[in-house]
Amino acid sequence: MSFCMALVFSTWQVLLNNFVIEQAAFTGKEIGILQSLREVPGFLAFTAIYILLFIKEQRFATLSLLVTCIGVALTGFYPSVIGLYVTTVIMSIGFHYYETLNQSLTLQWLAKDKTAEFMGRALSVKAVGALCAYGVIWALMEYFQWPYAHAYALIGGLGAIIVVLLWWSFPQFKAVSVQTKKLIIKKQYSLYYALVFFSGARRQIFVVFAGFLMVEKFGYSVGQISALFMINYVFNLFFAPKIGRWISKVGERNALVFEYIGLIGVFVAYAFVENQYIAGALYVVDHMFFALAIAMKTYFQKIAQPEDIAATASVSFTINHIAAVIIPALLGLLWLHSPSTVFMIGAGFACCSLLLASLLPVTPKPGVETRFGKL
Repeated sequence: MSFCMALVFSTWQVLLNNFVIEQAAFTGKEIGILQSLREVPGFLAFTAIYILLFIKEQRFATLSLLVTCIGVALTGFYPSVIGLYVTTVIMSIGFHYYETLNQSLTLQWLAKDKTAEFMGRALSVKAVGALCAYGVIWALMEYFQWPYAHAYALIGGLGAIIVVLLWWSFPQFKAVSVQTKKLIIKKQYSLYYALVFFSGARRQIFVVFAGFLMVEKFGYSVGQISALFMINYVFNLFFAPKIGRWISKVGERNALVFEYIGLIGVFVAYAFVENQYIAGALYVVDHMFFALAIAMKTYFQKIAQPEDIAATASVSFTINHIAAVIIPALLGLLWLHSPSTVFMIGAGFACCSLLLASLLPVTPKPGVETRFGKL
């Protein structure tokens, strides 16, 4: 499932900026609104806990993945502002429910001392799926001049076939503990909620505006954007498992502090970069820090009550997307006047995350949620 999601979502993502500029004449305003709409289903991820009253998590995750594939397959057939908004929301509903359930099931099924390394291996699998997508798109668009609609339909359709095979091939795995089937917000998870909030705010700067900068300011083609993504995922393929093991060794606090210090430097550099090759290098370095976000999830796993994982995964995705729904649209308007200010705001978000990360304990566990003890 990780491979399939990476395959279809990477196709949607790598084609998006060129597609919306070339086919739908998007500016920073329209791309900001599109990305805000894309995050609305993430904001509503808390509703997953109610759907789980009627369907098991594993089947719900599979159906969500299928909806993602359908949304991607339809994208290229509607090259208009409204059409792109609608297909994006369809894709996003599947994507965000799937990611919520993926995190929940991973934290439930794995032992705490194995989770970071496993998540690193999962990133490697995602890297394989993404690399397949980028390689195919690069060949189709650069050498065979395929229309965007055919490229989206091919990969989305292939993903749907994979999902059907997964549905019939794998057994239903039993839950380790019975999950709470109601929304819960607990004081002891407050630091985790805060980290998740600023992660969502900061991530939007990269996802929405860093890629848009490459196309709008530096004129990157589909092939060049694909090449950047391929470099990013080659790194994940070979180094993500090692990063997972490194996090297990140095601890969540040290890993997150290292990540946020690096991101502050990257965002400040984005604000002033004038060279297309330096911009591309920043984009690659920016993505490399993503693997360290494993530490945030393993921190939660270590402080959480086992029965709270599914409900808290739903709530945390909603918290993650509070800023994500608002920021792209607002900063899309700001982008029209000052792209540099957008990236300086991203550096500010990273500073907030750094302060929060410094509060993590050396050895997180229930009752020791911060370096000062229990929340």
